[in-house]
Amino acid sequence: MALLRRRVGLLLLSAGACVLARLPFADLSAQDQAPNRHELSLVARDFRWTPNRIELSQNDLVRLTIRSEDIAYSFAIDEYRIVRRVPAGGTTSFEFRADRPGTFRFYSNLTSDRAHADMQGQLIVRPQ
Repeated sequence: MALLRRRVGLLLLSAGACVLARLPFADLSAQDQAPNRHELSLVARDFRWTPNRIELSQNDLVRLTIRSEDIAYSFAIDEYRIVRRVPAGGTTSFEFRADRPGTFRFYSNLTSDRAHADMQGQLIVRPQ
């Protein structure tokens, strides 16, 4: 019986500490919940991205894996200050938060072949 009272007392003490610290105890509001997490893949081949369009919601966390099926490429989104090299026949992965709404161009910024300049896609981030 004393053990049960002690457990109940500790539970009430913990709940009181959460209230005093203004921490959520039971329900999380929509703003307090973790953002959506996405694992996406892009394939670079013959100077094309597949898919060439990525759609996300603002504040989504993204893990992007890019695979080259032939030569070396790069992946760049100027507004997000992202530039990653993708080795020939290799893979590159990285994470970022889509915190800016809008439509952004992604492209290969290598200059070894003129066809890199035509290799483009769109990142679309919808506002919350």
